Amino acid sequence: MRTAADRIRHAIAFEVIGLILIVSILSLFGFDAAHTGVLGVAFSILATGWNYVYNLWFDKAMVKFTGKTEKKQKHRVLHAVLFELGLLWVTLPAIAWWLNISLWQAFLMDIGLVAFYLVYAYVYNLAYDKIFPINEGKLVTQ
Repeated sequence: MRTAADRIRHAIAFEVIGLILIVSILSLFGFDAAHTGVLGVAFSILATGWNYVYNLWFDKAMVKFTGKTEKKQKHRVLHAVLFELGLLWVTLPAIAWWLNISLWQAFLMDIGLVAFYLVYAYVYNLAYDKIFPINEGKLVTQ
């Protein structure tokens, strides 16, 4: 498995790159960068903690059920979907409160963010695993 330092690098890089991308994209659609940026930073802090914990749990589950942390296509899809569902559970009420809209409206707005982050999480984790491969011969348990 990955070391704690590697997990921290993974989580922080994921959030910084994602925040830059999403605030830039929303700005192109007329959203105020400062307003969305504040919400984005709050979500990034939340998601960074969730990212660390979730990836640790997912890797432990991979080892338990498959004996290794190498992810096949189906594992990567499951990884991305479950991560986003966990985050959606918290962000939905926060969006509704911050923007003073209904939960349904917040849900509709969050769909675009979820779609973006599903694709982004898949691509990011694939790239991260290629750039920083896990040495399967030396599994680290935490």
